[in-house]
Amino acid sequence: MQTASPAPAEPVLRTDAAPAPASAPATTPAAPVIHASPPRPSYIPPFGLRTVIGCLGMLLAVHVAGFNEHVTEIGLSDIRGAMHIGHDEGTWLIAIYEAFNIAAMAFTPWFYMTFSIYRFSIFVTAVMALLSIPAPFMPDVTSLCILRGFQGLAAGCLPPVLMTVMLKYLPPEIRVFGIGGYAMSATFGPNLGLPLEAFWFEDAGWHWLYWEIIPLAALSIAMMAYGLPKDPVHIERFEKFNWFGILVGLPAICSLVIVLYQGDRLDWFRSPVITNLAFWGGAAFIVFVINEAFHPSPYFRIQYWKSRNIQASLLSLVGILAICALMADIPATYLAAVRGYRPIQTAPISLVVALPQLIMLPLIAAICNSRRVDCRYVLAGGMLCLAAAAWLGTWLTPDWVRDNFYPLQILQVFGQPMTVIPTLMLATLAMGPADGPFISGMVNMLKGLANAVAFALFAALSRRREQYHSTMLLDHYGTHGLALQGTGDPISGQLSVTSPDAAHVARNSLQVFHTYVHEQALVLALNDIYYVLIWVCLGYAVLNLFLPHRVFPPRPPSPAAPVR
Repeated sequence: MQTASPAPAEPVLRTDAAPAPASAPATTPAAPVIHASPPRPSYIPPFGLRTVIGCLGMLLAVHVAGFNEHVTEIGLSDIRGAMHIGHDEGTWLIAIYEAFNIAAMAFTPWFYMTFSIYRFSIFVTAVMALLSIPAPFMPDVTSLCILRGFQGLAAGCLPPVLMTVMLKYLPPEIRVFGIGGYAMSATFGPNLGLPLEAFWFEDAGWHWLYWEIIPLAALSIAMMAYGLPKDPVHIERFEKFNWFGILVGLPAICSLVIVLYQGDRLDWFRSPVITNLAFWGGAAFIVFVINEAFHPSPYFRIQYWKSRNIQASLLSLVGILAICALMADIPATYLAAVRGYRPIQTAPISLVVALPQLIMLPLIAAICNSRRVDCRYVLAGGMLCLAAAAWLGTWLTPDWVRDNFYPLQILQVFGQPMTVIPTLMLATLAMGPADGPFISGMVNMLKGLANAVAFALFAALSRRREQYHSTMLLDHYGTHGLALQGTGDPISGQLSVTSPDAAHVARNSLQVFHTYVHEQALVLALNDIYYVLIWVCLGYAVLNLFLPHRVFPPRPPSPAAPVR
């Protein structure tokens, strides 16, 4: 059991001692009253190597949860092929996992404050790893969806704990670096998902798309068991447990997340499933928010939204993470749909963003840790980098290959940490230590919700814009078809030597023509998304220059000056 001896008592001078009465002799001044400082709680250890190992173990556990999410999502096509799962059924695997993953983030702080960070973190990490063992052997889609739902529930409990660990156990002078470590889960982890999927599927087999988290989870549990302090358990908190909040809030959040993941596939509100989930889920979420505002033991405090910094930082966090997710989806979608790349061939463009984060995140954290630097300007500079990357993306053509995306990815190397770290600073440093659990659940729920928003936006925008451009291209072809007859038919000319059957050649020519139209329409749709991202990035840059107040990096309290 890890305990730390109380810090030695230091004399503290009371400067508010009452002055001597007028009748007292002038030669005997009132002596200052000396009190010993309260002992340091035994479950908060002095900062050292052991605490660092525990924090790194917590960071590794969060990355393991991220790999479990992103690797299986990216490798869904390979998993469906191996497990004989249809396309529509496969989309529910992602939707159910993400629904419980995001919902768990909202309620986690209450549970780790009750069962202790040490016990709760080890338990949910072990559950997440153990549930991956039977996943490849599930007999049908329903059982696999149930298993993935419980696994998502366990994985979603880890990111809020990481935020609290970094803010609670790190000294004030390096707390910004802890925020940078937490930011790795939003920049480093997601970009590493594609290379890991390519490695495990191509070199180890599709089963390891599930099992790849087991060795890393075991390592993270060992590090947490060694380094995290054993906080006391507070079972008495169940006397004020917010039963109504979790019974209403959990299905509400799950319903809204499923709407975002399944809405475009089911044609949004033309589907009774989406209509009912959106209506009843939205109504339940409103009731949940009202309950949280007045309950004596809430899961998070709605009153924080009165702060300008909280408003700006949480809105920016959702937007920034959605922008980063969209900028990762566009190259992967283009290279797979137009160029026919496998994940192992697309992996380098993700590694270009992921690996430099190991240097850029500590560097940006060091810059923001200086009291001379206003993190709002760092945030605005990062948004300009992302806007520049989106502007370069508007030059996308069907002739692009993987190498053409490298300049865009290099700009994201700078833009992603320059936006995420200042946003987290604005959200957390304006709060006191007691506010940590109440803000961490809210921040992490919105962080997970950003991925769902990005998924819904990309699906809706790409489909609708592709349909629009496809219609326009076919309309122009039909309008000018007679004018183009004199130029001949190069597609039929090239295919005529492959078969003597004219009808067969005509069908193949039509198929090739539609392939060209689809490629052009998809490229134009992705260009439109890049144009939208430019203006969104510029809007966030301006917003964060004016809406939030400046925050300063924390520093240890200065010792009281002696009384003279």
